[in-house]
Amino acid sequence: MAKESMKARERKRERMVARFAKKRKELTQVLKSTSSDENVVNQKWDAMMALQKMPANSSKIRLHNRCGLTGRPRGYMRHFGISRVTFREMALAGKIPGVRKASW
Repeated sequence: MAKESMKARERKRERMVARFAKKRKELTQVLKSTSSDENVVNQKWDAMMALQKMPANSSKIRLHNRCGLTGRPRGYMRHFGISRVTFREMALAGKIPGVRKASW
């Protein structure tokens, strides 16, 4: 089981990403504009500086999927939101509807 501090840090990152998402999107659109006018170049520079000054944890790329029950960072199954280990335990216990062990 993951430490509580790791789970809390990930929740904090999720909140930061949500809080800064709109501003980050606006700034990246300015950077992706194709015009090479003098005024646009200055706007791009300002947008780049503004992005660099934003908190690093507000970047979407910093998020990492973790098991919703144990906090395990590896073996994450997106469809269920839990790790493979937790999934197996719950499936064998019959706690996940429609899932049962294969046999042939």
